[in-house]
Amino acid sequence: MLGMWSPLLLWGLVTPCQGLLETVGTLARIDKDELGKAIQNSLVGGPILQNVLGTVTSVNQGLLGSGGLLGGGGLLSYGGVFGVVEELSGLKVEEVTLPKVSVKLLPGFGVQLNLHTKVGLHGSGPLGSVLQLAAEVNVSSRVALGVSARGTPILILKRCSTLLGHISLLTGLLPAPLFGVVEQTLFKVLPELLCPVVDSVLGVVNELLGAVLGLVPLGALGSVEFTLATLPLISNQYIELDVNPIVKSVAGDVIDFPKPRNPVKVPPKEDHTSQVTVPLFLFNTVFGLLQTSGALDLDITSELVPSNVPLTTTDLAALVPEALRKLPPGQQLLLSLRVKEAPTVTLQNHKATVSISATIHVLSYFPQGAHEALFQLNGVMTLNAQLAPSATKLHISLSLERLSVQLVSSSAHTFDASRLEEWLSSVVRLAYVPKLNVNLDVGIPLPKVLNVNFANAALAIIENAVVLTVPS
Repeated sequence: MLGMWSPLLLWGLVTPCQGLLETVGTLARIDKDELGKAIQNSLVGGPILQNVLGTVTSVNQGLLGSGGLLGGGGLLSYGGVFGVVEELSGLKVEEVTLPKVSVKLLPGFGVQLNLHTKVGLHGSGPLGSVLQLAAEVNVSSRVALGVSARGTPILILKRCSTLLGHISLLTGLLPAPLFGVVEQTLFKVLPELLCPVVDSVLGVVNELLGAVLGLVPLGALGSVEFTLATLPLISNQYIELDVNPIVKSVAGDVIDFPKPRNPVKVPPKEDHTSQVTVPLFLFNTVFGLLQTSGALDLDITSELVPSNVPLTTTDLAALVPEALRKLPPGQQLLLSLRVKEAPTVTLQNHKATVSISATIHVLSYFPQGAHEALFQLNGVMTLNAQLAPSATKLHISLSLERLSVQLVSSSAHTFDASRLEEWLSSVVRLAYVPKLNVNLDVGIPLPKVLNVNFANAALAIIENAVVLTVPS
C-alpha cells in the first residue's frame, strides 16, 4: 500500500473548527483511542502476525542458514569478513508477540503509528547447539489520511521504519562476532518483515472506515445512502467525518425534504470519547416518508380500542348531542384520520416533540352497509418523542401530550369541538399512537464508525440535532 494511493491524497486537511456544523449531515468524530482500539483488534482477531511469520519461514528459509541472507551467496556469505557464519544455520523468526499500539494524530496530515513488539528467533548455533534469541523492535510509521477513489476515508502508509532494541540470548552460546552478525542482519531485514504488518493493519482499518459510507435500509420506506460531504478533518484528538445522508424511496428516487437554514452548534467533544451528531433533517425525512406512504393514516373502529373506550353514538351524544341529529343510540362510530402534510419535528431544550396535523372524519359505522358522515375536524396532535440508541440506529417512541381540534363542517348543527378533545385523546392514545410506534420501528440509521456500538451512548438533545457520545 505504501505510496500507491498518493494521487488520491488530499493534503488540504485541516483542524476541525470548534463546535459548528456547517451542513445538515451526520457528523462523526472518531477519538484517537477508538482508532488505536481498531488497530489493536485487527492484530488480535486476524491472521496478520501469523501471515508475516509464514512469509519469513517459507521465503527466506532461515535468516542466516544456507538458504538465508547470510549463507550461500547471501549478504555476508562464506569468504566475507564473517566467514564463521556457516556455524549458524536455519535461524528463523518464529514468534512475534502482540504489539503494543501507540497512536498520535497529526493535525492536517494523518497518524503517527508505533507498534512495539518482541521478535523470537530460533535456530542452530555453533557445534549444533540450539539457539533462542529475543529482540525488541519498535515499528514507526507515518500514515496520511485521504479519500479513496470511491469517496471513502482511507489511511495511507507513507513511511515505515524499525528501531532495533535490546537483543537477548535466551538459549545456547553465540560468540561476539556472530552476535554482531545477527544484530546487523536483523537491522537490515526487520523493516521488510514488519512493515507489511502495518500495511495489513491499515487494510483492515480502511475496511472499517469504508463501512461509514453505504446504503442502509429504512424498512418498507426506502433507504439512506451515506456519502462523505466534505474532506476528512483531523485534530490532535479525533478524526472528523461530515457524512451526508441521501434518502431514497423504495423505487430509488432521491427524496429531498426541507433542510434547516441555520447550522447546528455542536458541543465540544470530550477527550477519550467518540461522537455522532444526528441532524433534524433525518428525523423530518423519516416522518415525511411515513406521511407520503400513507402510514400515518388510520381508520379507527371499536375493534381497535379497548371495550372501556366509548365509540358509539350514545357516548358521543353525551358530549355533543347537537351533532347527531336523529341517529339512534348505540350506533357504532368510525374515526377516519388522514395526514395531508409531513409532521414537524422539533429538537430543542433537551426535548424532542412531533406535531402531526390531521383531518378527522367522524362517521356512523355500519359494518355491512354504507357509512354516514357526521362531522369533520381539523386536529393537531403534539407528541413527546423518547429517543433510545441501539448498536446501529436511534429508536423513536411516541406518547401523546395533547390534542386540539376545530370543527370544519357538520351535517347537523355546529358545536364547540373542544368538548371532544378529552374523548378523542383517549382514542388516539390507545389506537393511533401504538400504530405510529410500530411504523417507527425502522428508527434513524446511524453510520458505522469503526464498529463503535452506540447502545450505551449518552444522548443529548440540542437545537436541531441529537448528539450521541460513547466512551472509547
